[in-house]
Amino acid sequence: MKWHLAAVFGMILLEASHGAESLPPLKETPQNIEEVWSGYDPALEPIEARVVREWEEEGCTLRYILYSIGHFKGKPAIMAGFYGFPSGQKDLPAVMHMHGGGQRAFLQIVKRYAKRGYAALSVNWGGRLMEGAQAEDPNTDWGAVDPTQNNVPGYSNLLPNEKSIDPFPSARNNNWFLLTVGCRRGITFLEEQPEVDADSIGVFGHSMGGRLTGLVAGTDRRVKAASPSVGGSGFLQTDFWGIPGSARRVRGDVDLFQRTIAGQVYLAEVHCPMLFLSASNDFNAPMDFVERGMKLVPHPNKRITHAVHLNHRFTPEAEVARPLWLDAHLQRRLPFPQSPEAELVLTSEDGIPVYRVKPDTSRPIEKVHIYYGYERDPRNRFWTDARATTQEGVWEAPCPLLDLEEPLFAFANVHYKLAEHERQSGDPNHFILSVADAAYPEELQAAKVKATEKVHREMDDFSRGFHDWYTLNIRNPHHWLISTRKLVDPRWEAPRGAALSLEIETTHANNILSVELKTDTWRSYTGRKAETWSALVSLNKTGRQKVELSTRDFTNASGESMSDWYGITELIFQAGAKSKHSPTPIQPWEGEVPQFHDLRWVDGEPIRRPKPFMPLDSETRNPDEP
Repeated sequence: MKWHLAAVFGMILLEASHGAESLPPLKETPQNIEEVWSGYDPALEPIEARVVREWEEEGCTLRYILYSIGHFKGKPAIMAGFYGFPSGQKDLPAVMHMHGGGQRAFLQIVKRYAKRGYAALSVNWGGRLMEGAQAEDPNTDWGAVDPTQNNVPGYSNLLPNEKSIDPFPSARNNNWFLLTVGCRRGITFLEEQPEVDADSIGVFGHSMGGRLTGLVAGTDRRVKAASPSVGGSGFLQTDFWGIPGSARRVRGDVDLFQRTIAGQVYLAEVHCPMLFLSASNDFNAPMDFVERGMKLVPHPNKRITHAVHLNHRFTPEAEVARPLWLDAHLQRRLPFPQSPEAELVLTSEDGIPVYRVKPDTSRPIEKVHIYYGYERDPRNRFWTDARATTQEGVWEAPCPLLDLEEPLFAFANVHYKLAEHERQSGDPNHFILSVADAAYPEELQAAKVKATEKVHREMDDFSRGFHDWYTLNIRNPHHWLISTRKLVDPRWEAPRGAALSLEIETTHANNILSVELKTDTWRSYTGRKAETWSALVSLNKTGRQKVELSTRDFTNASGESMSDWYGITELIFQAGAKSKHSPTPIQPWEGEVPQFHDLRWVDGEPIRRPKPFMPLDSETRNPDEP
């Protein structure tokens, strides 16, 4: 039965009624997700809800709300959040947003989707202070349990403790289980709102919220569309190919964890349309695991976007795919193209693999980019633009190999044009859909692929701008940053004793350039410590000038000099004032953002260094990273 929330201002607490336990008791450890969720119905227990505050803004009704999650171990648990909808409208599709780690409910996201024609709820599962909260305002309160980041071990642990549900090892003792319960109750809250069409509810979230998106969509058939981003790939407790020791650790029974709470078993139960927003170098949902996990979703109405070169963030054309996906399935407007068809062709006359892509042409296509790379660890992989060509609706590009003992990874981004009437304020004029493939050494060798690629001293002439880089604040004269993983690629490996050479063009004299090298990022499985090395370069004149740096010019936070180029995972250029290694403050950058030219290695002896993938004992594995 639908009902109206009473508008109550000031501090309002839900009654701490002592109802029955919300979770049915279990007598023994559940062995699969069916047993984990057996007997739980998120709509069975009545929703108790209150409005802490209500206001109107730009044609939308906005509320700071509380709703009851349930009773656990004799105490109530309540969730805070923001709820909003276009004022005066009925039969609205609804969306629930789940924030990421260390974050809180997003009022701006609620506003954005309300303006887009949705009833929108953003839940505050982490319990941080709500945006704009007053001193007396109530907040999320988990009562006798704690699935928040105040209990970090709870994300990788099935073992019982004083705040867990079951007295034996169980997925119900894991943080992700209780957070999923809290979010499924959010769907019940939405169902009860008089302006909501209960048959058109979608969910989405970023990072830890992406993980929750998969868990909720995999357990609740009321969800009609889902879109996780950089979280929820599954397989995190699995080693990357060819990298022993790279899996995340679990306390207790790993196999039980994999069967009952790991992301991949929930993806296999997602029956609604799903779009996964991925970043090609993401740490939290690595690209290879995203592809592997999405193959488990048991229907064809699923899509993936890969934002190239990025970690845990997106390009505008990747990010806009999410609201368009929700529009397509909840508002039933905007036709959404099918995933591109693709084939990584290994057998050819010249021995060079070719990636062939045939996109859905039901919408106008602006361009297609094809990328390839070799690095085993997707977090550090550099993606080369293969410069695709097209004929009769098929795009293809060669993907030459340097080393037949290493895998070949390829993906394509199809850029679809958006008509003006399909765009909201701030949307880009196109969006992307992606497809990816891989081939491993045994396949490459069986197909008689040839190693035709060469080692290069020139890393970039910048004739294509920052095409092979990712950028931040690139038009801001003080806060600009450009970064690349190109030096990870063996084609651009540093010769022994070489210097790093760069030509840079500035509009003002007496600026300081910060050059940073990160080494062994995400490589704790090697036993080597990640380091950041910094060199500060004085640019005393205007115009084009040359910079040469040796290893001795780079120091770490302890003031130690770099001894060798080995282990570089990222190269960063930024204004000197942004350097964290300067002993004294540096003046902000003066003038325009500089232009870059001719980045290369000079002098030195070419060398193939050992690969950083060694079998190591369990003590060197990655720490737990929820």
